[in-house]
Amino acid sequence: MRSGQTRQRGTSIVAIVAMTAMTAACVSGGEVRRPVRASAKPRPRPAPAIPNDVAFRQCAANLTALAVSYQPLPNETKGSGCALNGTIKLLDYGVPTTNLGPMTCTVATPFTAWVRNGVVPSARLYLGADVATVETFGTYACRNVVGNPGMAGKRSEHAHANAVDISGFVLTDGRRISVEKHWTAGGPEAQFLRRIRESACKRFKTVLSPDYNAAHYNHFHFDMGGKGGYCR
Repeated sequence: MRSGQTRQRGTSIVAIVAMTAMTAACVSGGEVRRPVRASAKPRPRPAPAIPNDVAFRQCAANLTALAVSYQPLPNETKGSGCALNGTIKLLDYGVPTTNLGPMTCTVATPFTAWVRNGVVPSARLYLGADVATVETFGTYACRNVVGNPGMAGKRSEHAHANAVDISGFVLTDGRRISVEKHWTAGGPEAQFLRRIRESACKRFKTVLSPDYNAAHYNHFHFDMGGKGGYCR
């Protein structure tokens, strides 16, 4: 009798333990509760590198020596063959200028010299006034070369902020001289524009004007790409 009771009690204990384990392992809907793992913290992205190579430092030192105010910009890979390397934001070089975005230091240096030493004195000589504002179409644009079938599909120097497009000038007497309107108009305005194109050809590797093709009917294109020596 006692052995039967012992077996019965043992069976009951096993059943209770099994039911307890099943109850602890189940939740509503019959799903097994599993431990939740803490999500991994996202790794911080490294900050974009500020240009610091020897060529950039020398170029930046030249701008500083010329009393030019500028801000170095981080190197960036934009994708699709476009990138910003060794670029700056030109803040103040003495003449207000519109639409200037990132530009390589190697473009900013001759651009500053061109405006100061080419444009300003030429405006006084041919137009009898000072330059109040230089108007541009900008610097960086992730796009291909425009208007040259022989370079179809090739990225423009604008895709690397290695170029600037100049559309016109506002004078201190209120007159506006534009490449589109005055290049073929004759008179002192056209002489002024041709003189400053010649000045640009001494400073930039590539200079394109309305004489180059129809795509440049309304602006000058200056860049520091290629082998240089192209002035049209």
